[in-house]
Amino acid sequence: MTTAAVSAPVESFRQFTRWQRAQLWLIERIGYFIIRVICSTVRISDSWEDGSPGSLEARPYVYSFWHTCMIPAMYLWRGLQIRVMSSDSFDGEYTGRIMQRFGFVKVRGSSSRFAVRALLGMRRALEDGWIAAFTLDGPRGPRYVVKPGPVSLASSTGVPMVVFHIALSHAWILNTWDRLMIPKPFARGLMRVSRCITVPPKPDDAQKQVSLQELQAALDRVREFAEANIHKAGSPEFPFCKN
Repeated sequence: MTTAAVSAPVESFRQFTRWQRAQLWLIERIGYFIIRVICSTVRISDSWEDGSPGSLEARPYVYSFWHTCMIPAMYLWRGLQIRVMSSDSFDGEYTGRIMQRFGFVKVRGSSSRFAVRALLGMRRALEDGWIAAFTLDGPRGPRYVVKPGPVSLASSTGVPMVVFHIALSHAWILNTWDRLMIPKPFARGLMRVSRCITVPPKPDDAQKQVSLQELQAALDRVREFAEANIHKAGSPEFPFCKN
């Protein structure tokens, strides 16, 4: 599949009303503007475990992260043509449109609807050498609990899994299921990236469970590290990365 074909607009499985389309148009533009303005003032350090990719540009990998740090991740990883799963719900539609403005590519589907179609699209993207990324406890939670999509994708393609978390020194925390973080202007961030996790081809149920446990442990580990060391962001130990 060519890049043009993957990047081409995909018709929604869901027909939105005229009022909903107007709302989507407005939310997309306002959301993009606010995120770009605020996040341009945020300075983020990065920290990579031994055995990690070592660079944002390295590919292909199957990345996962928690929904709570979606906004700083969206800005930090902008412009890399990363493939992301986007549901056809109203929330998924405007989130996907904002992410497209930051240079991500939507693969339509979710863990609950059209999952097979979405995973096939992600698989094709990996085979073409791109990064595929999952907000792993989305779109509705439960918070901080992994789903099996990345394990299935890694086993079928041979592409390693990697996870990361971004902690923020100052943020607004929304009263939502995911406790979504919106960085406050001039906040500092620390992104911790895990080592690569390989999944055997055609794993049996026991091997799948082991891989899921590894994925959960890695996500918990990088979150705990980032939150414990956020006060060191910008120090000689964790210098700011290029923003």
